[in-house]
Amino acid sequence: MAGKTGVRRQRSHETRMRLLDASLRLFVTHGYDGTTIEAIAREAEVAVQTVYFKFGTKVTILKELLDVRVAGDDEPVPTVERQWFRDAVAAEDPRVHLRHQVDGAREIYGRVGELLEVLRNAAQGNEEIAPLWERNKAQRYEVQRQLITSLAGKCSLPAGLTVERATDISYSLLGPEVHQLLVGERGWSPDEWADWTHAGLRRHLLGEA
Repeated sequence: MAGKTGVRRQRSHETRMRLLDASLRLFVTHGYDGTTIEAIAREAEVAVQTVYFKFGTKVTILKELLDVRVAGDDEPVPTVERQWFRDAVAAEDPRVHLRHQVDGAREIYGRVGELLEVLRNAAQGNEEIAPLWERNKAQRYEVQRQLITSLAGKCSLPAGLTVERATDISYSLLGPEVHQLLVGERGWSPDEWADWTHAGLRRHLLGEA
């Protein structure tokens, strides 16, 4: 019995992930509003009822897709417990700390950059989606606040720069809007974006020339 239960759970998990992958492809190609539950079912090759049974609504699909893609897996591990975050906090050299911040963001945007753009665009005219975008912004800001607080404990911030203002700078430079502009629209490579962002953070937060 235990073996059969395990097989059913595995199949259920595989179906769920297949639905999320199908949703991502459609959201990126057609946008959130241009994607229907029926289209997701066709793309994933399952019955429409299966989509409703697994998620209930399209909003729930987008929310779970964001959670899985940002984390990199479907394990319930908060960002502050992810390895890149822990490496940044543990780094003694402020420049290494900032490098881990940038590398963590680059890794996340490699998985979720296009989806965040879908979310941002959908939030502008959809009252159901707007709270998801605001939630995402609040989460990103809190992560940056904790990282900058850690950084300020390792070195003196430039004269007149508060932790709050430093967090604003980090939140802006590492935001998906700038990444989308430079990598998505202007054709920068992820490495070029990372090097430019790291240099900007060092200049503004460490006072380097």
